[in-house]
Amino acid sequence: MLRRIDLRQGLGNVRNMLPRAAIDVSAAVVAVAPLVEDVRKRGSAAVLDATEKFDGLRPTSLRVPAQVIADAVEALDPAVRAALLESISRARIGHSAQVPTERVTQIAPGGTVTQRWVPVRRVGLYVPGGLAVYPSSVVMNVVPAQVAGVTGIAVTSPPQKSTGWPDATVLAACGLLGVSEVYAAGGAQAIAMLGYGVIDVDGTTIEPVDVITGPGNVYVTAAKRLLRGVVAIDAEAGPTEIAILADEKADADHVAADLVSQAEHDPMAASVLITTSIALANAVEDKVIDRVVRTKHSDRVTAALTGPQSAIVVVASLEDGIKVADAYAAEHLEIQTTDAPIVARRIRNAGAIFVGKYSPVSLGDYCAGSNHVLPTAGCARFSSGLATTTFLKQMQVIEYSRDALAAVADHVLALSSAENLPAHGEAVSARFPDGLPR
Repeated sequence: MLRRIDLRQGLGNVRNMLPRAAIDVSAAVVAVAPLVEDVRKRGSAAVLDATEKFDGLRPTSLRVPAQVIADAVEALDPAVRAALLESISRARIGHSAQVPTERVTQIAPGGTVTQRWVPVRRVGLYVPGGLAVYPSSVVMNVVPAQVAGVTGIAVTSPPQKSTGWPDATVLAACGLLGVSEVYAAGGAQAIAMLGYGVIDVDGTTIEPVDVITGPGNVYVTAAKRLLRGVVAIDAEAGPTEIAILADEKADADHVAADLVSQAEHDPMAASVLITTSIALANAVEDKVIDRVVRTKHSDRVTAALTGPQSAIVVVASLEDGIKVADAYAAEHLEIQTTDAPIVARRIRNAGAIFVGKYSPVSLGDYCAGSNHVLPTAGCARFSSGLATTTFLKQMQVIEYSRDALAAVADHVLALSSAENLPAHGEAVSARFPDGLPR
């Protein structure tokens, strides 16, 4: 089922040899650009027209009424409610550790630079609603924004045909988090709505946001690319990925279960095993086949595992395995090897690392206290997952006394002259009409 890539004779240009989903965001940008522009020009009418076209229904308003959210909370299954509250609690603990502290640095006597962290005013958080619904994504987007101190939080998620509103569990998660501004819109039109702001059908204003976060399909990603610069975005999310670095000591059934669990998301999901052991590779192959025929979403899982984005990569040594893992830069990387914590410390590129046999990716999806909105498509080489700092701006506050400015004035004048910007120097010398003190 899973194809083999044998790198035991050498890694070569390994990044180009590894499996990856073929997603053409540029083509999607061309497709959604007219829709995004239509929302900019026509506002809520364009959003509702697109919702009717793509989702097959037209909500009576974009904003979800408060009573609908309250009813969703009231009707929530007690076990799911308890699980969401636990997820929220753990996420608050984990994300609180990410908050940077203000720091004042004395550059010179009388001269300081303060690094101040300020939350953005308003954020838009996208929660998918296609093949699956994701109340957990509500938690993962909302909690870091709240911990960062953001006061304006808007959540948007596709309406469901059964109710005309977003999924009830998604709405309940919003209610448990105290988020009352929720919209029934999905796809590129929802991103454009958040980025540009619109007037709802009842005449109320949906204000534009400063930051948009949250995963979605390729059209959501394309819309985020188009809006980059109008707003900040977290990342251009692609199909989800798991890579597992394992040696002969790994449990084949655990590895197979984890590969299948990620393939459950989407036919484009990537499941990759990197191993030094042919015996493990063979055992995992057998276990995967056994699990696929028994899993609920067998067709979806089969498509993902047999696609070009999934494979078993066999390497000659653990050292090569680490190099392959870094080249792949997985969204989720499991380490199931001897001395897994030591191996994990050597990894440079991964969205999140799951260490040892009792730290599966699905734990991170829900209740690890980490965030599950992570870089995909190799972007973990240069970017990070969603965090409290996603919603914070760093501001530098400079304060110099008269004497501190005088002490450095000659250097400012010399550099402004060297750059042929004399007015820059004059802005300093104007403060000393009687000449610089010596």
